[in-house]
Formats: sequence, C-alpha cells, structure tokens
Amino acid sequence: MRWEYKMLDELGSISRGRSKHRPRNDETLFGGKFPFVQTADVKKANLYLTEYEGTYNEKGLEQSKLWKAGTLCITIAANIADTAILGIDACFPDSIMGFIPYDGIANVKFVKYAFDMLQRDCKQISQGTAQDNLSWKKLSTIKFPAPDIEVQNKIVNYLSAYDDLIENNKKQIKLLEEAAERLYREWFVDLHFPGYENTEIIDGEPEGWKKQKISEFGEIITGKTPSTTKKQYYGGNIPFVKIPDMHNCVYPIVTESTLTTEGANTQKNKFIPKNGIMVSCIATVGLVNIAIEPCQTNQQINSIVLHDERDLYYTYFTMKRLKALLEGVGSNGATMTNVNKTKFGNLEVLYPSNNLRKDYFDYCKPIFEKIYALSVGVHKLSQVRDGLLPKLMSGEIEV
Repeated sequence: MRWEYKMLDELGSISRGRSKHRPRNDETLFGGKFPFVQTADVKKANLYLTEYEGTYNEKGLEQSKLWKAGTLCITIAANIADTAILGIDACFPDSIMGFIPYDGIANVKFVKYAFDMLQRDCKQISQGTAQDNLSWKKLSTIKFPAPDIEVQNKIVNYLSAYDDLIENNKKQIKLLEEAAERLYREWFVDLHFPGYENTEIIDGEPEGWKKQKISEFGEIITGKTPSTTKKQYYGGNIPFVKIPDMHNCVYPIVTESTLTTEGANTQKNKFIPKNGIMVSCIATVGLVNIAIEPCQTNQQINSIVLHDERDLYYTYFTMKRLKALLEGVGSNGATMTNVNKTKFGNLEVLYPSNNLRKDYFDYCKPIFEKIYALSVGVHKLSQVRDGLLPKLMSGEIEV
C-alpha cells in the first residue's frame, strides 16, 4: 500500500515550549502546582507522560505556557526526538516542541509512533559541533507517513494494545516495589519492626543492630570498559551495564551494549554475579539495579557482591535511600559528581539483626520474583511492538 507523506506542520500545529525568565533555574519560579516537564521526563515516559520532577508556581507559569493534556511532547535538545503524550496539563521549556494534531487529519498516537520509527533520522540531522539540536528547519526536512485517518486509527488501536499491556506491567512493578519499600521504611527507618516495643534503642540504634560500612556488606567492584577499539570485544552474550540501562527498572533486562567472552576475559575480576547490586556513582548517582545474570559494568558503577544472601533486598533499598548522601560525598569537579570506590565503601549504614534481615528477605523474595517476571514481560512485549511498528507504519502490513 502506498501512502502520502507530509511535513509535520501539515498534520497539526507545532511550536516550541516557553521558558522566558533568566536564569532558568531561578528558585522563585518553582514549587507551585503547575507541572513542569523537562527532556528527562519525556525520555522516561512510555506512551503517556504523567510523572515529572519539577513544578512551576504562578510566577513560573507567567513566563511559560500551559499545554493541554493530549499534546505530543518532542525533545529537540539533549535527548533528540524522544516523544510522549501529555496525560496532564503541563509547562515545558523550549528544549521541547509541542504538537497538536488537526482534527480528521492526524491521530496524535500515530504521529508519536511515526517519531518512534523516524527517531534515528531525527538524530542524524540534529548532529552539530557542540550540542545536538533538532530545529524546526531540520525537522521540516523529514516527511511523515499520512494515510487516511481511518487507517491511522486502526494502526493506533493495534499498537496501543501492546503499549497498554506494557504500561500495566510497569504500574504493577511500581506498586510491588512500593509495597516492599513501605515495609522497609516501617521496620528500618521508623524502627517499628516486630518486637520494637520491647527493644531498647540507644542513640537511634536498636539493641542487636550495629553500624556497618558498605564495604563490610561484601566485595565492592568498580566497573571498567574494555578497549572500544577492539571490535571483537563487543557484541557477544555478556551484558555490559551502563547508566542508561539502569533508569526506571529494578533489573536491567536488556543492555545497550554486550561483551564477547574474549572482551569480558580481559578483565575477569570485573564480573558481577547474579544478585550483585549495582549503584551508579558518577554523574547520575544513586540509580540501583540487581544483576539477573553474570555481567560487567563500566567505570561509572560500583557494585556490591554480598557476603550474605539475606542482605539482598535490605541493601537494595538502603542503596536507593543513599542518593543524597552519595551526592554529598562525591568529588564535585567542574563537570560531574564522582563517588569513588573508597568513598562508597566507607559510607556507614545501620545493619539490623540477623533474624530481622531474614524476615525481610522472606517477605520480599516473592515480590521481587514477580517484579522480575513482569520486567521480562515488558521486554518481550516491547520487542513484538517494535518489530511490528515499522511494518505497520510503512503499510507493509495492512490493517
């Protein structure tokens, strides 16, 4: 089937976000009730964007613009051509474009799927000498598929079925993790653990607990990158975890890069076993993942190979709570925060009694097994959707 192709402004109205005030990080603009979406929020979202880090107050709104739910957000700086549909009314800066489809001409989800298919092209035309940027002049050189609206709607319904399942799995994962984290806070932060009424607490430390350095939990391994000039080191079956792989997940089901046995064996002492806890410690600090199989990481990640299996879920949530502390102990240079192996290992945390850690492990184990199964489901559904997308969007498969 041959379709007509059109420029984006023939399918709907498009304009850049607005953030007039300088400096943009002026604290007097923030802390109100109006969602303020940035490029990282768009990248994290799946189909709909409902979660965000910042908010504007009335002053912030005055120098910006409130976009309506249903607007397609398109990142044009830093992250190029990441897209998500606003599930809420929100403001965003000029590093994001907003697209609103014309009635009867375009389905906003169809245009979002077209961007998914064309993202590589958008990135290629955005490359510059300093920072990549997708200007309207550049974007207008790309033609988008534009079949009849009835065809668009059918394709959207087909692909949305997968996205809805993916979104449902992700919501379940979030709820399960929150359930385990609530008990963690109750027992190990608020100290309302079983038997707390009869336990003496001295200087915030319950009887039978102690303070312990992270280095005492297990062996700490700082990752390393095999020579990137050796092509034979890459493309194998051994996961090579980097910070982008760690976002929005408990388990890194799939990694952007993999190592061959030859590549991994150049640094055999860098292997992380299953259930090793990986913590990002350079630039973006405080992301925490659990290894699902033997893997290696790059130098931005410190991993803990635990001495005691009962420490797994307690350590996972303890590491997640350490983000602010990690940022505080990092060596802040001109460009990024860096928490080296020594500083990481010397951080002290409370270490509960053996029985309490075992009880918490037993409680969490089935929860995390379910999280893992759902995470695998997200990956498989995404693979099927991504395989169908270009065939549906090009008309190769008729609906």
